[in-house]
Formats: sequence, C-alpha cells, structure tokens
Amino acid sequence: MANLQTEPNFLESCMFTKIFQTFRLSIHPSKLVIAFGAIAIIAVAGTLMDIAKTVVVRPDTNGKVTELQIYMHNPDNVKTFIQNNKGLEKGRGVFSVLWSFAAERFEGTVDSLLRLNFPGAVENIAQYTTAVCWAFRHHMVYCAIFGIIKLIVICIAGGAICRISALQFALGEKPGISDAILYSLKKFPSFAAAPLAPIGISLCLGVFIFLIGLFGNIPRAGELIVAIGLPLALVAGTLIAIVLIGTIGGFNLMFPALAYDGLDCFDAISRSFNYVYSKPWRMGFYTALVSVYGAICYIFVRFFAFLMLYSTHWALRLGVFVKSSGGMNKIDTIWPQPEFSNLITAQTDAAIWSESAGAFIIYLFVLVVLGLVMAFLLSFYFSANTIIYALMRSRVDNTPLDEIHITEEKIESLQPDSEKSASQDKTEPLDSGQ
Repeated sequence: MANLQTEPNFLESCMFTKIFQTFRLSIHPSKLVIAFGAIAIIAVAGTLMDIAKTVVVRPDTNGKVTELQIYMHNPDNVKTFIQNNKGLEKGRGVFSVLWSFAAERFEGTVDSLLRLNFPGAVENIAQYTTAVCWAFRHHMVYCAIFGIIKLIVICIAGGAICRISALQFALGEKPGISDAILYSLKKFPSFAAAPLAPIGISLCLGVFIFLIGLFGNIPRAGELIVAIGLPLALVAGTLIAIVLIGTIGGFNLMFPALAYDGLDCFDAISRSFNYVYSKPWRMGFYTALVSVYGAICYIFVRFFAFLMLYSTHWALRLGVFVKSSGGMNKIDTIWPQPEFSNLITAQTDAAIWSESAGAFIIYLFVLVVLGLVMAFLLSFYFSANTIIYALMRSRVDNTPLDEIHITEEKIESLQPDSEKSASQDKTEPLDSGQ
C-alpha cells in the first residue's frame, strides 16, 4: 500500500520534465511556417510604416543617439532634445529604433538567464518595457496603428501554434496549418479579448477612483466626500492589484486555455488567474525552468544557424578565385564572414551594380535564416506555455493531460468510415416509392 500511495506523488513531482518536450514541439514545420509568416508580416508592416521617419536623432552620430537613448537616461529631457535636434538630420523609424533596442535587451536577457542571473533578466525586460512606454508616449498614433496590426497577427498565429501544440502534447497528433489557422480565426474574438479585457477592467476601476477624487475639488465638502468614499476607492484599488498580478502571472496561460479547452475569453482569464493564485510557487518554478531551458535552446538554434552560414560562406570563398572591383575576394565583398553575434553581415554598397545586386539577394536569404531563428522563438514561447497550462490544469483541477477540446469537424474526422456511412444512411430521406 505504501508503494501505491507514494508512486502517484512521485509521478506528480516529475511532471515538470514534460517541459523538456518543448524543443521537439517547437521545431514542428507547421508551427515554424506560421510563426515565420507572422514575423514577416509584422516586419513588413513596421518597415513600411518607417517610411515616415519621425524619431529625432542627434546629428553626426549615424542615427545611434535617438530620443529613446535620451528617454532611458532621463525622460524629462526628451522634449528639449527634440526641440534642439529636430530637422537637423534625417530621422529614423519607430520600428527600426525599437527593433534594435529590443534585440540588445533580448540578448542581455538570454545571457542573464544562462548565468542564472534572474535580476539581470528582469532588468532587461524592464528596460524594454520602458522603451515601449517611450514609443506610446511620443509616437502614439504610430503605436496605435502598429499595435492593432501586431495584435491581429499574434492572435491568429499564436492561437494556431497553441492549438497545434495542444493536440501534439495531448493526443500526439500533428494537425495541418489550415486546420490550426481556421480554429484560431474561429476563436479570434476570444484570443483578442483575453489579453485586453484585464487592462480594460483595470482602467474602469481606475476611472472609478478618479471620479471619487474629482469630488475633492468641491470647496470644504470635498475632503469629507473623499474620506467617506475612501473605502470604495480602496476596494477598487484592491481589485486593480488582483487583476494586475493575475494578468502578469497568468497572461501566458490565456492563449493555451483557449486552444486547449475551447473556452471563451472570460473563462480563460478566470482559469489563468485561478492557477496563478492557487499554485503561485509552482507557476513560478515552471516559468523559471522554461526561461532557462528556452535560453539554452535559443543558443543552440542560433549556433546551428551560424554554423550553417559560416560553412556556406567558407566553402563559397574557396570556390571563388576572382577578385572584386575593390581588390578583395568577391565573396567577401558581397557577403562578409558571418559572426555568431551578428548573423546579418551582407553588404549592399558594393562598387558596381552586379555586386550590389548579388549582395542584396544574399542579404534577403540571410534575413530568411534570421527570421527562422525568430520563428523558433515564437513557436517555443507558445508551445512552452501550452505545456505549462496542461501541467497547471492537471495539478489544480486534476484534469488528465490528454483531455482536450475537440471541434465538431475533428470529431467527424475521427469517426470510422462505417459509423460515418451509418449516420449518413439514417439522415437520408426515404424514397417516395417506399
């Protein structure tokens, strides 16, 4: 009896090892294609919007010193910086500036995670959050338009990736791209509302507290009204804290909840909040484990991409003996040697048109390789959170890992042919002669 009682506990304690299946799930071709498509759409949209170069830069710095750098040091100095430098030199696009800054912060986060320096990782994430605040504060229209585009793309792609991951993890199936995207489109309102609803609730509660504060402007009676209404304001503040903590801790579980159980947005929010508050330490452990494991997997994938590019460049360089117009090896002219820290080293400023054209084509191909690396990151993020959701659901609700919401179309596809024909015979109308 003792062995029977301890065996389930032992198995439950080892459930976290299933997180190490994330890498295998993440490299599934369907998910990589979906993730690559999402990243390509977002990058193209940002590049096109960057035609309007609205970010002010400091002259003679090659665009390296921008509003963002000033904002990171002292937000109060940004307006003065813009007034003193606006129009002196061609600016940069918001997407370009944020992309470069986010890449630096991401590399810093990965380095911190590999060193198990969690405060350093949090600091890099906080700096990126500050950069996003700069963009919304000084380029609100741009961010509103780009944010809508990004939200639509991520909801569709993320929902599809989570659905594929759920079916793989629960049933061992490998659904197609079209089936996953159709499911995501069908549940799109819930996917879009799930991350926005907690923000809307917090804003409504904040407006309620703000309205109580407005009564304080009434001469003499205002202080008493605010004092009497303070308990209501504290209740609203408590709800804001609950919603914000639940959102921060359970945000990553909302998409998997919709993909795994077919819930609506409010059920997904409720369930993610419940898992965070019921098992906060377990949720934190899973998140930390996935973060470190993801950093290791990213380094491996990046090294794989670097080794592929480096070996290709080395072999091409051996086969080309002709010098370029500048006297260098022609391969080095149109494609400098790749580096692990900088995969994109292609040049587009060669001396003659053929070299420029060749360098540009190589740049596009290398950009595709980098896009696939980023697609892996996006696939890993949603796949890992889908597994975490299944583990948390099993731990809190005692729901089996292989229990998943099956659509009507999926039920029909799983029926044997004999059952399908029998059901069709039952529904066929009788002939008039019978």
